Amino acid sequence: MKSSLYKVLHPVAGKPMVEHVFEQIEPLNTTDIVTVVGYGAEKVQEQLGDRSKYALQTEQLGTGHAVLATADLLKDKEGTTLVICGDTPLLTKETLTKLVNHHEQLNAKATILSAVAEDATGYGRIIRNDENLVEKIVEQKDASESELAIKEFNTGTYCFDNQFLFDALTKVGNDNAQGEYYLPDVISILKQQGEVVTAYTMGSEEESMGVNDRVALAKANQLMKQRINEHHMKQGVSFIDPDNTYIESDVVIGVDTVIEPGVMIKGNTIIGNNCVIHSNSTIIDSVIGNHVEIKSSTIQQSNIGDYSDVGPYAHLRPHTDLKEHVHIGNFVEIKNASIDNGSKVGHLTYVGDATLGKDINIGCGTVFANYDGKNKHHITVGNHVFIGSGTILVAPLTVEDNSMTAAGSTITKDISENDLGIARSRQENLKNYAKKLPYNK
Repeated sequence: MKSSLYKVLHPVAGKPMVEHVFEQIEPLNTTDIVTVVGYGAEKVQEQLGDRSKYALQTEQLGTGHAVLATADLLKDKEGTTLVICGDTPLLTKETLTKLVNHHEQLNAKATILSAVAEDATGYGRIIRNDENLVEKIVEQKDASESELAIKEFNTGTYCFDNQFLFDALTKVGNDNAQGEYYLPDVISILKQQGEVVTAYTMGSEEESMGVNDRVALAKANQLMKQRINEHHMKQGVSFIDPDNTYIESDVVIGVDTVIEPGVMIKGNTIIGNNCVIHSNSTIIDSVIGNHVEIKSSTIQQSNIGDYSDVGPYAHLRPHTDLKEHVHIGNFVEIKNASIDNGSKVGHLTYVGDATLGKDINIGCGTVFANYDGKNKHHITVGNHVFIGSGTILVAPLTVEDNSMTAAGSTITKDISENDLGIARSRQENLKNYAKKLPYNK
Protein backbone atom coordinates (compact mmCIF):
# COMPACT_ATOMS: atom_id res chain seq x y z
CA MET A 1 0.00 0.00 0.00
CA LYS A 2 3.04 2.27 0.43
CA SER A 3 1.40 3.71 3.53
CA SER A 4 2.06 4.26 7.22
CA LEU A 5 -1.45 2.87 7.83
CA TYR A 6 -1.71 -0.89 8.31
CA LYS A 7 -3.31 -2.37 5.19
CA VAL A 8 -6.50 -3.79 6.68
CA LEU A 9 -7.27 -0.41 8.29
CA HIS A 10 -7.56 1.37 4.95
CA PRO A 11 -11.21 2.39 4.55
CA VAL A 12 -13.74 1.05 2.09
CA ALA A 13 -17.09 2.87 2.07
CA GLY A 14 -16.19 4.71 5.24
CA LYS A 15 -14.88 1.93 7.46
CA PRO A 16 -11.67 -0.14 7.67
CA MET A 17 -11.52 -3.21 5.46
CA VAL A 18 -11.19 -5.49 8.47
CA GLU A 19 -14.46 -4.06 9.88
CA HIS A 20 -16.28 -5.22 6.76
CA VAL A 21 -14.81 -8.70 7.23
CA PHE A 22 -15.87 -8.81 10.88
CA GLU A 23 -19.41 -7.69 10.07
CA GLN A 24 -19.75 -10.67 7.74
CA ILE A 25 -18.22 -13.34 10.01
CA GLU A 26 -19.80 -12.29 13.32
CA PRO A 27 -23.31 -13.49 12.29
CA LEU A 28 -21.96 -16.99 11.47
CA ASN A 29 -22.38 -18.25 15.07
CA THR A 30 -18.64 -18.53 15.57
CA THR A 31 -17.36 -19.65 18.98
CA ASP A 32 -13.89 -18.10 18.57
CA ILE A 33 -12.51 -15.34 16.37
CA VAL A 34 -8.73 -15.02 16.32
CA THR A 35 -7.00 -12.24 14.42
CA VAL A 36 -3.40 -12.76 13.39
CA VAL A 37 -1.51 -9.49 13.71
CA GLY A 38 2.03 -8.39 13.03
CA TYR A 39 3.13 -4.91 12.02
CA GLY A 40 0.52 -2.42 13.22
CA ALA A 41 -0.89 -4.87 15.78
CA GLU A 42 -1.81 -2.17 18.30
CA LYS A 43 -3.89 -0.22 15.79
CA VAL A 44 -5.77 -3.35 14.68
CA GLN A 45 -6.47 -4.31 18.29
CA GLU A 46 -7.64 -0.77 19.00
CA GLN A 47 -10.07 -1.02 16.08
CA LEU A 48 -11.49 -4.47 16.89
CA GLY A 49 -11.27 -4.40 20.68
CA ASP A 50 -12.55 -7.44 22.55
CA ARG A 51 -14.51 -8.75 19.58
CA SER A 52 -11.52 -10.95 18.82
CA LYS A 53 -8.63 -12.80 20.39
CA TYR A 54 -5.22 -12.05 18.92
CA ALA A 55 -2.20 -14.06 17.82
CA LEU A 56 1.08 -12.30 17.08
CA GLN A 57 3.03 -13.34 14.00
CA THR A 58 6.44 -11.98 14.93
CA GLU A 59 7.89 -12.74 11.49
CA GLN A 60 5.94 -12.69 8.24
CA LEU A 61 6.83 -16.13 6.91
CA GLY A 62 3.79 -16.91 4.81
CA THR A 63 0.11 -17.73 5.14
CA GLY A 64 0.68 -21.15 6.68
CA HIS A 65 2.97 -19.60 9.28
CA ALA A 66 0.28 -17.00 10.05
CA VAL A 67 -2.37 -19.65 10.76
CA LEU A 68 0.11 -21.66 12.82
CA ALA A 69 0.53 -18.60 15.05
CA THR A 70 -2.98 -19.30 16.38
CA ALA A 71 -2.09 -22.83 17.53
CA ASP A 72 -1.98 -22.04 21.25
CA LEU A 73 -5.52 -20.69 21.03
CA LEU A 74 -7.11 -23.14 18.59
CA LYS A 75 -5.21 -26.39 18.02
CA ASP A 76 -7.06 -28.44 20.66
CA LYS A 77 -10.55 -27.40 19.55
CA GLU A 78 -12.93 -29.45 17.42
CA GLY A 79 -15.09 -28.11 14.61
CA THR A 80 -14.78 -26.09 11.44
CA THR A 81 -12.19 -23.35 11.06
CA LEU A 82 -12.79 -20.58 8.54
CA VAL A 83 -9.59 -18.89 7.36
CA ILE A 84 -10.22 -15.51 5.78
CA CYS A 85 -8.00 -12.55 4.93
CA GLY A 86 -8.53 -9.14 6.50
CA ASP A 87 -8.14 -7.43 3.12
CA THR A 88 -11.23 -9.00 1.49
CA PRO A 89 -13.92 -6.41 2.33
CA LEU A 90 -16.38 -7.49 -0.35
CA LEU A 91 -17.05 -11.03 0.90
CA THR A 92 -20.59 -11.47 2.26
CA LYS A 93 -22.01 -13.55 5.07
CA GLU A 94 -24.28 -15.26 2.54
CA THR A 95 -21.30 -16.59 0.58
CA LEU A 96 -19.41 -17.57 3.74
CA THR A 97 -22.46 -19.40 5.08
CA LYS A 98 -22.78 -21.39 1.86
CA LEU A 99 -19.06 -22.21 2.01
CA VAL A 100 -19.30 -23.56 5.57
CA ASN A 101 -22.48 -25.52 4.80
CA HIS A 102 -20.91 -27.06 1.69
CA HIS A 103 -17.83 -28.05 3.69
CA GLU A 104 -19.79 -29.69 6.49
CA GLN A 105 -22.38 -31.41 4.28
CA LEU A 106 -19.60 -33.19 2.35
CA ASN A 107 -17.74 -34.00 5.56
CA ALA A 108 -14.62 -32.54 3.94
CA LYS A 109 -11.37 -31.95 5.74
CA ALA A 110 -10.72 -28.83 3.63
CA THR A 111 -12.86 -26.70 1.35
CA ILE A 112 -11.54 -23.92 -0.87
CA LEU A 113 -13.67 -20.93 -1.73
CA SER A 114 -13.19 -20.65 -5.47
CA ALA A 115 -14.39 -18.29 -8.17
CA VAL A 116 -14.52 -18.31 -11.95
CA ALA A 117 -12.97 -15.59 -14.11
CA GLU A 118 -12.52 -15.19 -17.83
CA ASP A 119 -8.90 -14.31 -17.07
CA ALA A 120 -7.52 -16.01 -13.94
CA THR A 121 -3.94 -14.88 -14.58
CA GLY A 122 -1.93 -14.72 -11.38
CA TYR A 123 -4.17 -17.02 -9.36
CA GLY A 124 -3.75 -20.64 -8.35
CA ARG A 125 -5.98 -22.87 -10.48
CA ILE A 126 -8.36 -25.42 -8.98
CA ILE A 127 -7.80 -28.88 -10.49
CA ARG A 128 -10.77 -31.21 -9.94
CA ASN A 129 -10.93 -35.00 -10.40
CA ASP A 130 -13.65 -37.12 -12.00
CA GLU A 131 -15.70 -36.98 -8.81
CA ASN A 132 -15.59 -33.16 -8.91
CA LEU A 133 -13.45 -33.07 -5.77
CA VAL A 134 -10.26 -31.01 -5.61
CA GLU A 135 -7.21 -32.89 -6.78
CA LYS A 136 -4.76 -30.04 -6.29
CA ILE A 137 -4.10 -26.31 -6.55
CA VAL A 138 -1.62 -25.35 -9.23
CA GLU A 139 0.06 -21.97 -8.95
CA GLN A 140 0.38 -19.83 -12.08
CA LYS A 141 4.13 -20.35 -12.43
CA ASP A 142 3.81 -24.14 -12.14
CA ALA A 143 0.77 -24.65 -14.37
CA SER A 144 0.82 -26.44 -17.72
CA GLU A 145 -0.81 -24.93 -20.80
CA SER A 146 -4.00 -26.92 -20.24
CA GLU A 147 -4.06 -25.99 -16.57
CA LEU A 148 -3.65 -22.31 -17.40
CA ALA A 149 -6.82 -22.55 -19.47
CA ILE A 150 -8.82 -23.41 -16.34
CA LYS A 151 -10.98 -20.49 -15.22
CA GLU A 152 -11.69 -21.62 -11.65
CA PHE A 153 -9.20 -20.16 -9.18
CA ASN A 154 -8.39 -20.15 -5.46
CA THR A 155 -9.65 -17.01 -3.67
CA GLY A 156 -7.52 -17.59 -0.56
CA THR A 157 -10.49 -18.27 1.74
CA TYR A 158 -10.80 -21.77 3.22
CA CYS A 159 -12.69 -24.04 5.59
CA PHE A 160 -10.82 -26.76 7.46
CA ASP A 161 -11.51 -29.47 9.96
CA ASN A 162 -9.63 -27.81 12.80
CA GLN A 163 -7.82 -30.91 14.08
CA PHE A 164 -6.65 -31.89 10.60
CA LEU A 165 -5.60 -28.30 9.86
CA PHE A 166 -3.15 -28.00 12.73
CA ASP A 167 -1.83 -31.51 12.25
CA ALA A 168 -1.09 -30.75 8.58
CA LEU A 169 0.45 -27.36 9.41
CA THR A 170 3.20 -29.10 11.39
CA LYS A 171 4.16 -30.89 8.15
CA VAL A 172 4.28 -27.82 5.90
CA GLY A 173 7.82 -26.97 4.81
CA ASN A 174 9.42 -23.84 3.45
CA ASP A 175 11.48 -25.35 0.64
CA ASN A 176 10.58 -22.68 -1.89
CA ALA A 177 12.08 -19.55 -3.41
CA GLN A 178 10.64 -17.29 -0.71
CA GLY A 179 11.45 -19.59 2.21
CA GLU A 180 7.86 -19.25 3.43
CA TYR A 181 5.21 -21.64 4.75
CA TYR A 182 2.18 -21.63 2.45
CA LEU A 183 -1.33 -22.50 3.57
CA PRO A 184 -2.26 -24.13 0.21
CA ASP A 185 0.38 -26.78 1.00
CA VAL A 186 -2.09 -28.10 3.59
CA ILE A 187 -4.33 -29.11 0.69
CA SER A 188 -1.59 -31.27 -0.81
CA ILE A 189 -0.86 -32.89 2.55
CA LEU A 190 -4.52 -33.74 3.13
CA LYS A 191 -4.80 -35.18 -0.38
CA GLN A 192 -1.74 -37.37 0.24
CA GLN A 193 -3.50 -38.67 3.34
CA GLY A 194 -6.55 -39.58 1.24
CA GLU A 195 -8.83 -36.99 2.83
CA VAL A 196 -11.75 -35.27 1.09
CA VAL A 197 -10.90 -31.82 -0.24
CA THR A 198 -13.62 -29.81 -1.99
CA ALA A 199 -14.14 -26.38 -3.50
CA TYR A 200 -17.24 -24.21 -3.30
CA THR A 201 -17.57 -21.87 -6.28
CA MET A 202 -18.94 -18.47 -5.34
CA GLY A 203 -21.33 -16.62 -7.60
CA SER A 204 -19.38 -13.39 -7.99
CA GLU A 205 -15.70 -13.16 -8.84
CA GLU A 206 -15.64 -9.52 -7.73
CA GLU A 207 -16.70 -10.48 -4.22
CA SER A 208 -13.44 -12.37 -3.75
CA MET A 209 -11.22 -9.35 -4.39
CA GLY A 210 -8.24 -8.88 -2.12
CA VAL A 211 -6.84 -5.38 -1.71
CA ASN A 212 -3.06 -5.16 -2.07
CA ASP A 213 -2.53 -1.66 -3.48
CA ARG A 214 -4.26 1.68 -3.99
CA VAL A 215 -5.60 0.61 -7.39
CA ALA A 216 -7.40 -2.36 -5.84
CA LEU A 217 -8.55 -0.15 -2.95
CA ALA A 218 -10.22 2.24 -5.38
CA LYS A 219 -11.82 -0.69 -7.20
CA ALA A 220 -13.13 -2.12 -3.92
CA ASN A 221 -14.63 1.25 -3.02
CA GLN A 222 -16.29 1.42 -6.40
CA LEU A 223 -17.78 -2.06 -6.10
CA MET A 224 -18.92 -1.45 -2.52
CA LYS A 225 -20.51 1.84 -3.58
CA GLN A 226 -22.43 0.03 -6.31
CA ARG A 227 -23.57 -2.64 -3.85
CA ILE A 228 -24.70 -0.06 -1.28
CA ASN A 229 -26.55 2.09 -3.83
CA GLU A 230 -28.32 -0.92 -5.34
CA HIS A 231 -29.43 -1.96 -1.85
CA HIS A 232 -30.99 1.45 -1.22
CA MET A 233 -32.68 1.50 -4.62
CA LYS A 234 -34.22 -1.91 -3.91
CA GLN A 235 -35.52 -0.45 -0.62
CA GLY A 236 -37.35 2.38 -2.40
CA VAL A 237 -34.78 5.17 -2.69
CA SER A 238 -34.34 6.95 -6.05
CA PHE A 239 -30.85 7.76 -7.34
CA ILE A 240 -30.69 10.09 -10.33
CA ASP A 241 -27.12 8.97 -11.13
CA PRO A 242 -25.94 6.17 -8.81
CA ASP A 243 -22.49 6.05 -10.40
CA ASN A 244 -21.84 9.55 -9.11
CA THR A 245 -23.37 9.23 -5.66
CA TYR A 246 -21.35 8.13 -2.62
CA ILE A 247 -23.15 6.53 0.31
CA GLU A 248 -21.23 4.89 3.15
CA SER A 249 -22.18 1.47 4.46
CA ASP A 250 -23.93 2.42 7.73
CA VAL A 251 -26.25 5.04 6.22
CA VAL A 252 -30.02 4.49 6.50
CA ILE A 253 -32.36 6.13 3.94
CA GLY A 254 -36.17 6.07 3.94
CA VAL A 255 -38.52 5.29 1.06
CA ASP A 256 -39.32 7.76 -1.71
CA THR A 257 -36.28 9.87 -0.94
CA VAL A 258 -34.49 11.21 -4.04
CA ILE A 259 -30.70 11.50 -4.17
CA GLU A 260 -29.19 13.67 -6.91
CA PRO A 261 -25.67 13.27 -8.40
CA GLY A 262 -22.60 14.42 -6.50
CA VAL A 263 -24.09 13.72 -3.07
CA MET A 264 -21.91 12.24 -0.29
CA ILE A 265 -23.64 10.73 2.76
CA LYS A 266 -21.27 9.43 5.43
CA GLY A 267 -21.02 7.88 8.87
CA ASN A 268 -24.08 6.98 10.92
CA THR A 269 -26.48 9.20 9.01
CA ILE A 270 -30.22 8.47 9.01
CA ILE A 271 -32.45 10.10 6.38
CA GLY A 272 -36.23 9.84 6.53
CA ASN A 273 -38.91 9.33 3.90
CA ASN A 274 -39.79 11.63 1.00
CA CYS A 275 -36.67 13.77 1.24
CA VAL A 276 -34.79 15.40 -1.63
CA ILE A 277 -31.02 15.65 -1.35
CA HIS A 278 -29.82 17.92 -4.15
CA SER A 279 -26.51 17.78 -6.00
CA ASN A 280 -23.23 18.47 -4.21
CA SER A 281 -24.59 18.05 -0.69
CA THR A 282 -22.48 16.37 2.01
CA ILE A 283 -24.15 14.87 5.09
CA ILE A 284 -22.09 13.35 7.92
CA ASP A 285 -23.31 11.61 11.10
CA SER A 286 -26.67 13.41 11.02
CA VAL A 287 -30.34 12.60 11.45
CA ILE A 288 -32.67 14.00 8.78
CA GLY A 289 -36.45 13.80 9.26
CA ASN A 290 -39.21 13.23 6.70
CA HIS A 291 -40.04 15.58 3.80
CA VAL A 292 -36.77 17.47 4.18
CA GLU A 293 -35.07 19.24 1.27
CA ILE A 294 -31.32 19.87 1.30
CA LYS A 295 -29.80 21.98 -1.47
CA SER A 296 -26.04 21.83 -2.11
CA SER A 297 -25.15 22.14 1.57
CA THR A 298 -22.84 20.58 4.16
CA ILE A 299 -24.36 19.06 7.29
CA GLN A 300 -22.29 17.60 10.13
CA GLN A 301 -23.50 15.93 13.34
CA SER A 302 -26.82 17.71 13.18
CA ASN A 303 -30.54 16.95 13.45
CA ILE A 304 -33.11 18.30 11.00
CA GLY A 305 -36.82 17.99 11.73
CA ASP A 306 -39.67 17.12 9.38
CA TYR A 307 -40.61 19.51 6.55
CA SER A 308 -37.52 21.67 7.02
CA ASP A 309 -35.25 22.83 4.21
CA VAL A 310 -31.60 23.80 4.07
CA GLY A 311 -29.58 25.71 1.48
CA PRO A 312 -28.33 26.25 -1.05
CA TYR A 313 -24.76 26.59 0.24
CA ALA A 314 -25.55 26.41 3.94
CA HIS A 315 -23.20 24.85 6.50
CA LEU A 316 -24.71 23.13 9.53
CA ARG A 317 -21.82 22.43 11.89
CA PRO A 318 -21.89 19.97 14.81
CA HIS A 319 -24.70 20.14 17.38
CA THR A 320 -27.17 21.98 15.19
CA ASP A 321 -30.74 20.97 16.01
CA LEU A 322 -33.52 22.15 13.71
CA LYS A 323 -37.10 21.35 14.66
CA GLU A 324 -39.97 21.09 12.16
CA HIS A 325 -40.73 23.50 9.28
CA VAL A 326 -37.46 25.38 9.79
CA HIS A 327 -35.99 27.24 6.82
CA ILE A 328 -32.22 27.71 6.50
CA GLY A 329 -31.35 29.69 3.39
CA ASN A 330 -28.29 30.31 1.28
CA PHE A 331 -24.86 31.02 2.81
CA VAL A 332 -26.02 30.45 6.38
CA GLU A 333 -23.71 28.88 8.97
CA ILE A 334 -25.06 27.36 12.18
CA LYS A 335 -23.15 25.76 15.04
CA ASN A 336 -24.18 24.42 18.43
CA ALA A 337 -27.63 25.93 18.12
CA SER A 338 -31.26 24.85 18.45
CA ILE A 339 -33.95 26.40 16.26
CA ASP A 340 -37.60 25.69 17.03
CA ASN A 341 -40.58 25.09 14.76
CA GLY A 342 -41.35 27.47 11.92
CA SER A 343 -38.34 29.75 12.31
CA LYS A 344 -36.44 31.14 9.32
CA VAL A 345 -32.79 32.06 8.84
CA GLY A 346 -32.87 33.26 5.27
CA HIS A 347 -29.41 34.20 4.08
CA LEU A 348 -25.87 35.37 4.81
CA THR A 349 -26.10 34.79 8.55
CA TYR A 350 -24.05 33.14 11.31
CA VAL A 351 -25.81 31.54 14.30
CA GLY A 352 -23.55 30.04 16.97
CA ASP A 353 -24.12 28.90 20.57
CA ALA A 354 -27.76 29.90 20.58
CA THR A 355 -31.30 28.78 21.40
CA LEU A 356 -33.96 30.15 19.05
CA GLY A 357 -37.69 29.82 19.66
CA LYS A 358 -40.66 29.38 17.33
CA ASP A 359 -41.68 31.47 14.32
CA ILE A 360 -38.60 33.70 14.35
CA ASN A 361 -37.41 35.62 11.32
CA ILE A 362 -33.67 36.29 11.19
CA GLY A 363 -32.88 39.05 8.70
CA CYS A 364 -30.11 38.98 6.12
CA GLY A 365 -26.55 39.49 7.36
CA THR A 366 -27.23 38.82 11.03
CA VAL A 367 -24.28 37.76 13.19
CA PHE A 368 -24.50 36.02 16.54
CA ALA A 369 -21.26 37.30 18.11
CA ASN A 370 -20.68 34.45 20.54
CA TYR A 371 -16.89 34.54 21.11
CA ASP A 372 -15.02 37.13 23.17
CA GLY A 373 -11.58 35.87 22.22
CA LYS A 374 -11.36 33.45 25.13
CA ASN A 375 -14.80 31.99 25.90
CA LYS A 376 -18.00 31.17 24.03
CA HIS A 377 -21.24 32.74 25.32
CA HIS A 378 -24.88 31.88 24.72
CA ILE A 379 -27.70 33.84 23.11
CA THR A 380 -31.38 33.03 23.71
CA VAL A 381 -34.05 34.32 21.33
CA GLY A 382 -37.71 33.83 22.30
CA ASN A 383 -40.76 33.03 20.18
CA HIS A 384 -42.17 35.27 17.41
CA VAL A 385 -39.12 37.52 17.32
CA PHE A 386 -38.11 39.60 14.29
CA ILE A 387 -34.38 40.26 13.91
CA GLY A 388 -33.76 43.06 11.43
CA SER A 389 -31.18 42.73 8.67
CA GLY A 390 -27.59 43.47 9.57
CA THR A 391 -28.12 43.00 13.30
CA ILE A 392 -25.18 41.98 15.46
CA LEU A 393 -26.26 40.17 18.63
CA VAL A 394 -23.42 40.23 21.18
CA ALA A 395 -23.46 37.36 23.67
CA PRO A 396 -24.37 36.76 26.43
CA LEU A 397 -27.82 38.00 25.52
CA THR A 398 -31.54 37.28 25.84
CA VAL A 399 -34.13 38.54 23.35
CA GLU A 400 -37.59 37.85 24.77
CA ASP A 401 -40.82 36.81 23.01
CA ASN A 402 -42.55 39.06 20.47
CA SER A 403 -39.69 41.57 20.39
CA MET A 404 -37.66 42.87 17.47
CA THR A 405 -34.43 44.60 16.50
CA ALA A 406 -34.01 47.44 14.08
CA ALA A 407 -31.91 46.75 10.99
CA GLY A 408 -28.25 47.60 11.38
CA SER A 409 -28.27 47.45 15.19
CA THR A 410 -25.52 46.12 17.44
CA ILE A 411 -27.41 44.66 20.40
CA THR A 412 -25.47 44.29 23.65
CA LYS A 413 -28.31 44.49 26.20
CA ASP A 414 -31.23 42.14 26.78
CA ILE A 415 -34.49 43.03 25.00
CA SER A 416 -37.71 42.60 26.97
CA GLU A 417 -40.94 41.15 25.58
CA ASN A 418 -42.68 43.33 22.95
CA ASP A 419 -39.77 45.83 22.87
CA LEU A 420 -37.79 47.10 19.89
CA GLY A 421 -34.02 47.07 20.28
CA ILE A 422 -32.26 49.75 18.31
CA ALA A 423 -28.56 50.54 18.64
CA ARG A 424 -27.04 52.52 15.78
CA SER A 425 -25.60 55.98 15.25
CA ARG A 426 -27.97 58.61 13.89
CA GLN A 427 -27.30 59.29 10.21
CA GLU A 428 -25.85 62.61 9.08
CA ASN A 429 -25.47 63.69 5.42
CA LEU A 430 -22.59 66.10 4.69
CA LYS A 431 -23.67 68.30 1.82
CA ASN A 432 -21.50 68.11 -1.35
CA TYR A 433 -18.83 66.12 0.51
CA ALA A 434 -18.67 63.49 -2.21
CA LYS A 435 -17.30 66.06 -4.68
CA LYS A 436 -14.11 66.24 -2.61
CA LEU A 437 -13.30 62.55 -3.14
CA PRO A 438 -10.49 61.71 -5.63
CA TYR A 439 -12.64 59.64 -7.97
CA ASN A 440 -15.04 62.55 -8.46
CA LYS A 441 -12.33 64.92 -9.72
